[in-house]
Amino acid sequence: MFLIVLFVIGITAEGATGALAAGRERMDLFGVAIIACVTAIGGGSVRDVLLGNYPLVWVENPMYLVFVLVAAFITVAIPVMMTYFHWVFLILDAVGLSVFTVLGTQIALGAGHGALIAIVAAVLTGVFGGVLRDIMSNRVPLVFQGDLYASVAVSGSILYLALNAAGVNDNLNAIIVLAFTFGLRLCAIFFHWSLPVFEYQEREFTRDREHSLSNRLLNKARELRPAGPRQLRLTEGIAGLRHRHHGEDPGARATGEDPRTGGQAATEGDVEKECGCDCHGQGDGDTQPKPGE
Repeated sequence: MFLIVLFVIGITAEGATGALAAGRERMDLFGVAIIACVTAIGGGSVRDVLLGNYPLVWVENPMYLVFVLVAAFITVAIPVMMTYFHWVFLILDAVGLSVFTVLGTQIALGAGHGALIAIVAAVLTGVFGGVLRDIMSNRVPLVFQGDLYASVAVSGSILYLALNAAGVNDNLNAIIVLAFTFGLRLCAIFFHWSLPVFEYQEREFTRDREHSLSNRLLNKARELRPAGPRQLRLTEGIAGLRHRHHGEDPGARATGEDPRTGGQAATEGDVEKECGCDCHGQGDGDTQPKPGE
């Protein structure tokens, strides 16, 4: 009887979290029902399939599906649930995790399996429904990020096995593990306890990608750099040197004024006479040395 009560509490809490996740993704009522059922009974179904425990609990007693659907639609009907979505979701999920951890361990031990299989069953029961919920809601599963989650199920299952080996009554053992698992999960949420994150490859990949991107942008900028202004500056510099060689003011030459004639415009003859060379009559590239020079 105590197991049945625990199971109803667990599927009700997880069904509510499934409805909240579906509501956040703006799913219709059919989507709400599917996500709620997968969340509530998905972990237990995977456990029973792997352990060969048939028939499945919800197949043997379909009333459990009714409990899940009622919990989901009540969640939809109460707007305040979405107002405080974050904390309601995390607290209900912690309740479901603690309940399913106890149930998974008890069912595995009851089927005659050893301690290791009992821990695996606890993790599957407590975690896998939430994994399916998050995947179907197009989110990274909560168990794979952030604060302690699967580790809480492992710790609770180990505590249950230790108390069971010490001869503690099953119901008392379940209550102790429920309180421990629920409290540990809440502490992990509030104090941000988490496992170490391995991110070396991610940093290396990001650095290589940024370096490659910067090189591509630099090469593209070099290709698009206009050559006209640089050539124009070079031409103007050569012309300025030539005019200074002949004693002219480049600015005055640009306006046609000749400072040597009182600001009047200089003619080609005046410039040629003053210069004493034939550079104004020929192009720069056509200048030839005169015979006898």
